[in-house]
Amino acid sequence: MADFSTIARPYAKALFELARDTGKFDVWSGRLEFWSALVAHPDMASRLEAPGYTFSQRAEMLEKVDDQMDDEGRSFIRLLAENNRLGCMSDIHEGFEVLRAEEEGEIDATVTSAFPLSDAQRQNIETALGKRLNRKVRLVEAVDDSLIGGAIIRAGDLVIDGSLKGRVEGMANAVNN
Repeated sequence: MADFSTIARPYAKALFELARDTGKFDVWSGRLEFWSALVAHPDMASRLEAPGYTFSQRAEMLEKVDDQMDDEGRSFIRLLAENNRLGCMSDIHEGFEVLRAEEEGEIDATVTSAFPLSDAQRQNIETALGKRLNRKVRLVEAVDDSLIGGAIIRAGDLVIDGSLKGRVEGMANAVNN
C-alpha cells in the first residue's frame, strides 16, 4: 500500500489552495485538527473500519458529530469517504500545516535535548535558526536523557546534531574505520 503522506498530499494541497483563496487558514486548520482527532478516536475508528457501511454512511458519522460543518466541509468529508481516505486525515492535516507554514514564512523545529531548555536557550535557538533559515521558527521541545548533553535540532531537511551522544558515536566510527 502507498505511503499515507503520498496519498494525503493532493488532498492537503487542494485544501491549502482553497483556504488561501478564501482566507480561511484558521478555519481549515481547526477543522482538520478536529477531524483528525475524531477519526483517530478508537470508537470512531472502529466504526469507520467496520464492514457493512456505505461511503455515505461513513461520511454521515462524521457529519453528525461536527455541528459546525458547512457545505465545503461536508463535500470534503464525502470525497474522502468515497475514496476510502478518512484514515488519512492526520496526514492531510499535517501536510496542510506544512504548506501553510511555508506560505506564512514559518517552520517548526524540533529540539531534542538532554535537559529542558531555559528561556534564554530557547530564545537563542529560535533567533539563530530564524536567521539561518530566513523564517519564523516555532520550537517543539523534547527531552531525551540518553543524549547525555547538548541537543539535536531538526527543521525541515536540516539536522544539527550537537549532542554528546552524537559526538561519541562519531568518534567511535572514526576509530573503527
